[in-house]
Amino acid sequence: MPRLRTVLFLCTGNSCRSQMAEALLRHLGGDCFAAFSAGTDPADQVHPLAVETMRERGIDLAGQRPRSLDEFAGRTFDLLVTTCDDAREACPFFAGARERLHWSLPDPAKAVGSEAEVRAAFRRVAAELATRIEELVR
Repeated sequence: MPRLRTVLFLCTGNSCRSQMAEALLRHLGGDCFAAFSAGTDPADQVHPLAVETMRERGIDLAGQRPRSLDEFAGRTFDLLVTTCDDAREACPFFAGARERLHWSLPDPAKAVGSEAEVRAAFRRVAAELATRIEELVR
């Protein structure tokens, strides 16, 4: 049986990108991965459109909450993935990460435009995350 790989996704608020990435890896990675997410400056709640976007993909974010990177101090992860430039700059080094990746993704919570355009921004980020996570799982 292959060894379980632990992955921590990190963004600024832990309300959109890293939450969606964590959920997608749990969904796509099966029993081979343990996924977690955190923020360098966590928001008060998971963004409602992140929840809705994942629900459209058949993934439930109920019960998820933004967590601080501090909650993972002292833990070791096989992989740390920063999902935004701000998080990479705020956390240039994380002692508990054996390997690092950086995925520069736009923050869908900052999208402007009509309701349809903002929802589309969340869907685009989720689709990009799914593509990258499918590659990671392979």
